[in-house]
Amino acid sequence: VNNVTLSCQVQTSPATLLVNVSGKYYEYTLKGEISAQELNNVQDNEMLRKVTFDPEVFFNILLPPIIFYAGYSLKRRHFFRNLGSILAYAFLGTAISCLVIGSVVYGCVALMKVTGQLGGDFYFTDCLLFGAIVSATDPVTVLAIFHELQVDVELYALLFGESVLNDAVAIVLSSSIVAYQPAGDNSHTFDVTAMFKSIGIFLGIFSGSFAMGAATGVVTFTKLREFPLLETGLFFLMSWSTFLLAEACGFTGVVAVLFCGITQAHYTYNNLSTESQHRTKQLFELLNFLAENFIFSYMGLALFTFQNHVFNPTFVVGAFLAIFLGRAANIYPLSFLLNLGRRNKIGTNLQHMMMFAGLRGAMAFALAIRDTATYARQMMFSTTLLIVFFTVWVFGGGTTAMLSCLNIRERRSTKAESAWLFRMWYNFDHNYLKPLLTHSGPPLTTTLPGCCGPIARCLTSPQAYEVSPSVPFLSWCW
Repeated sequence: VNNVTLSCQVQTSPATLLVNVSGKYYEYTLKGEISAQELNNVQDNEMLRKVTFDPEVFFNILLPPIIFYAGYSLKRRHFFRNLGSILAYAFLGTAISCLVIGSVVYGCVALMKVTGQLGGDFYFTDCLLFGAIVSATDPVTVLAIFHELQVDVELYALLFGESVLNDAVAIVLSSSIVAYQPAGDNSHTFDVTAMFKSIGIFLGIFSGSFAMGAATGVVTFTKLREFPLLETGLFFLMSWSTFLLAEACGFTGVVAVLFCGITQAHYTYNNLSTESQHRTKQLFELLNFLAENFIFSYMGLALFTFQNHVFNPTFVVGAFLAIFLGRAANIYPLSFLLNLGRRNKIGTNLQHMMMFAGLRGAMAFALAIRDTATYARQMMFSTTLLIVFFTVWVFGGGTTAMLSCLNIRERRSTKAESAWLFRMWYNFDHNYLKPLLTHSGPPLTTTLPGCCGPIARCLTSPQAYEVSPSVPFLSWCW
């Protein structure tokens, strides 16, 4: 106990305090002096701690219902007809947006260093992480207005599909940037090996999450139509277990839940009883509604209760400029390239509307609040809050006026475009996967070769013969 004050009468603050309580010694280390103002605010700080949640609560509890419902309520016909364009916007567009935003913000950070406005370290990897965070679009308000006004179906499919996959890409992209670790002491220098390792992590996590979500969605094939309540409960538990299983395997649970929802909407939904179909739709719609409203309510609370806000006018202005440039670099060049191969072109007015509809919402907030330990992350979180509020209020509120200005209020009745990839997938899915995994579609006895007759009869459910009465039902198989 050398250099330790053993006295109850302490005149100055020692570095270490040793307290004897009933023969047991407790060591206390000095962290800092508490001012009189901070002492008066102890009760207020205690109240703030009670209304503050662990950031992982948002990511692990509130986001999965939102993402799952996005996949479960997907308009699959229009989604798959525009799959190529949606994938281009979601993958290439998000990567382009991340790079553009990161570069512009890095320029603002360099300006802040020159002018002496920077109060801590802010590296290029932080700028790229900020680009990934605010590249996650969430046009919920815009899509609700689109649905209400029955606007162009192609525009709705492109925006909705992009926003669904864009969230998944932004999550994995941000994780890959955080995992960027160059060799040597400086973890923020450019290293080719580390860059390709991060790209490999991105591809591995995304493909693994996709495979696990799709596989779990197929596994939830149920035959409990006589027990709707049990059927609904099992459906919910299997959907939620997708998230837990993906996280346990080192993948991203939110991404797995998204593809689980898409798979279940396409296959499992057809196996549910009519009552369970209505129940699952209403259940996940309710959970989505509650989670989104809670997150937006907490955003308003966090604006006033977060203790470490860092607002810098230069950074805020640069961030707003960056998100507009990033969105433009995403939409317009990719639309031009996509139109070269599309029969049903993406019109200029639709491109302007897609540019306008780049709102930020719950996903950007959840990604930003996960880590606020450093000066850079605190500034990123504070600026993200402002971006979310501004885009939702201004762009969300101006959607109706913009639709009128661009003259795209009414739904177009154009002939649907069917790319060769979509036609191949549709034929394979309709003839083989749906009969195997659901009660719908033509029986496998009519699509498989004659030599596979015994296997086809055993894999075809009785309900499939009821849907196709022209095919005789062989009762001995079931």
